[in-house]
Order: sequence, then structure tokens, then C-alpha cells
Amino acid sequence: MSLWIKICGNTSLADAKLAVDAGADAVGFVFAASPRQVTLEQVAAITPHLTGAVEKIGVFVDADFKAIAEATERCGLTGVQLHSDGSAGLAARLRQRFGPGLRILRVIHFDDDAARQFQETASDAYIDGVLVDSRTATAVGGTGIAFDWQAAQASIFTGNSPLKLVAAGGLTPANVAEAIATLHPWGVDVASGTELSPGRKDPAKVRAFVENARNADDGRTDR
Repeated sequence: MSLWIKICGNTSLADAKLAVDAGADAVGFVFAASPRQVTLEQVAAITPHLTGAVEKIGVFVDADFKAIAEATERCGLTGVQLHSDGSAGLAARLRQRFGPGLRILRVIHFDDDAARQFQETASDAYIDGVLVDSRTATAVGGTGIAFDWQAAQASIFTGNSPLKLVAAGGLTPANVAEAIATLHPWGVDVASGTELSPGRKDPAKVRAFVENARNADDGRTDR
């Protein structure tokens, strides 16, 4: 299976279509507080104009079931990315409501506690995949900072997980090939690394990111 590529932090139809035209498998929309935050109304006006083949992923931080379900229905989302999920059974409730067609990704931040978080997430049968990201004191995503790939490869990206593993955090057109070679992820996710400014995509960077990721994936020997 080929590498899954998600271009996140889209705030306009033009940027979302740019990602699709560049060959991304998924586009992401951030509903949490962020320079890239969008409203349900904005996304609901964008998604009907995107090809049905591309995944539309909503990004949520500390959101409850009601808010996520409303966004999924109103915006035609095909997947959700859950940050800081503190509510027990949220993934199970989403799966019950929307069925197996909804991709449910759980975000963990790579730090000293990442291995424990990963094992906890892996035990949830309703989670499809884990997105490993960086964080700062003020931001849980879109930081532009890479985590320690070597350490993550040894502890999480070992090739033994039944879950789909997505690498995020600080990826750019210049380093995505190295990240793929080191981590051998199922997918990659980028936001700030493809921008002109927060919330505004750079067409050249978007195309270069997808092209470089695809080329790196073609050269993999671990498949």
C-alpha cells in the first residue's frame, strides 16, 4: 500500500483543492483554537467541492462527542483526529454513530510518556491509527518542530504495531524523505511546513512535499 499523505490546516477551498490536485490522500481542517482554526460553516462550504476520493479529516482538541458528531455530519467529514481525548469511550461512541467508514486517529505527542500513551491507545479497538506529533508549551500541533525520529523509531515506529502510524510535527519538503526513511510510517501529515503564513498554503511547498514524499515511499524496502 502506498504512503498516505495528509495536508492539514486548510482554511480555504483554493488551498484544499491545491492539496488534492497535488496528490494528497487527505485534507485536514482544524476546529480547535489555532492560527488555522476554521468554523463548521467554512468547512461545510468547502467539502462539497472536493472529490469524493479525498479524505476530509477534522482536527479536534478536547472536544466532546456532541461537538465532533455535529462537525462530522455538517461538514461531511470522513475522519477525525483526536487530540487530548480525556473522555472514556469517545472513539467507541463515534464508531457506533458513524460506522467503519469513519477514520479515527488518536494523537500522541512524542515525549517521555509517549510509549505509555501509545500502548494505551493501541488497546482501544475503535482507533484506526496513531498520529505522532510534537508539542510546545502553547501548541498541541502545527508547531513546525520535529520530534526525535531515532528515539521514536526505537520505541513506537518499530514495525510491530497493528495500528496505522502517521508521522507529523515539523515535516517539510526538505526533510520528509528523511523522516520516511527513518520511521517507515504508514502516513505523513504536514501543516506549517507547506505554508506561506499560518493558514495560507504555499503552492510550491505543497507540491514539493507530496512529490518528495511519494519519491521516498517508492524507494522503501520495508513494504
